[in-house]
Amino acid sequence: MNEPLVRSGVSIDDGFAEAFPMKATRIVITAHTIGWARTAAVSMTGFATSVIACGCEAGIERELAPADTPDGRPGIAVLVFSMSGKELAKQVERRVGQCVLTCPTTAVFSGIKEGEPIPLGKNLRFFGDGWQMSKVINGVRYWRVPVMDGEFVAQETTAVVKGVGGGNLLLLCTDTDRALAVAEAAVAAMKQLPNVIMPFPGGVVRSGSKVGSKYAALSASTNDAFCPGLIGLAANSELTPQMRCVLEIVIDGLTEADVGAAMRVGMQAGVAIGAAGGLLRISAGNYGGKLGPFHFHLHKLLAEGGST
Repeated sequence: MNEPLVRSGVSIDDGFAEAFPMKATRIVITAHTIGWARTAAVSMTGFATSVIACGCEAGIERELAPADTPDGRPGIAVLVFSMSGKELAKQVERRVGQCVLTCPTTAVFSGIKEGEPIPLGKNLRFFGDGWQMSKVINGVRYWRVPVMDGEFVAQETTAVVKGVGGGNLLLLCTDTDRALAVAEAAVAAMKQLPNVIMPFPGGVVRSGSKVGSKYAALSASTNDAFCPGLIGLAANSELTPQMRCVLEIVIDGLTEADVGAAMRVGMQAGVAIGAAGGLLRISAGNYGGKLGPFHFHLHKLLAEGGST
């Protein structure tokens, strides 16, 4: 590893974040009001932080104006990622059925036109108990299912495309207050970009992990090298005594370029706060290239974005 780059007093590692292929889809949820659309989206993307235990990684991508939705109502775009198309299909159907179909006034549509189709309303229509009806508009089939507030409209299928999961930044800071401020600023910058989500709570994860464990039953365990409480105890500690809080941001995107762009603006947001604001170092998690084929080099990303 070469010398770190220093920007605004922040040391940026000459390393890379390692990411891996995933399958992804975009779901558009509309409702009578943006509040109800968001309520359904928040419910649908619950318990979807990591494929390690959740089956998928999901989050709200952006808010949509009525002019940008299929039925002319306010909406929310949700991105869902999983390790296989089969698992993605299972997660989408369960989550839409339990969290969108049940939510007052909602409808659901595919937010991606081209790709391998998986069921969206195709099987959920059977909830209509024979009263459901379909209509084909411009070659696309939609299902209308009678419910107690009127009807639930669902596009028959949504499209699955290749995605990228596991882009990440590690923010090494002086204390909790400042680490939270830096992480929140980075996430806010990333949320301005399309095609990406940060699936952990608030976009931030404090329980960063490494592959493997001393316990055979666990596939992942605490990233002891970045735990402030283990300074002087863990032989591989990456921290100095001044680094008392580390937070990680994990990014999933529809393309490699999307993830790289999000990482770049996240780093730029952190650098803008600088060492004066408590950010001492930016690093990233990788496993020597063994986890995935996508390598996001921090110095290269910043160079591509110009000076900040």
